[in-house]
Amino acid sequence: MFDAMRKYAARFRTSPRAEVPDGRERRPHNLFEAAAAYVAARTEDDQDGIDEASAWVSPEALSFGVSELASRAVAALARERNESPRTVARDLLGLPAS
Repeated sequence: MFDAMRKYAARFRTSPRAEVPDGRERRPHNLFEAAAAYVAARTEDDQDGIDEASAWVSPEALSFGVSELASRAVAALARERNESPRTVARDLLGLPAS
């Protein structure tokens, strides 16, 4: 099990660096940058932005980043509204209060 996790994490460390047209290297996007760009593009219904952010990292990494972003957003809204995260999550999804 830990071997699989180690191999998965190694993919991020060994991903190729992107090059800028003038030949300089720049660091690749990380999964949180990809998730933020992806969610923002989805919110704005920007298909080009969705496609671009989706190409920055693997689908698994993007899924993890979006999940982490959702968790942090719900926690922040819950603190702001002084409500439970469960209440905020259900409200955001249009579900009745439990």
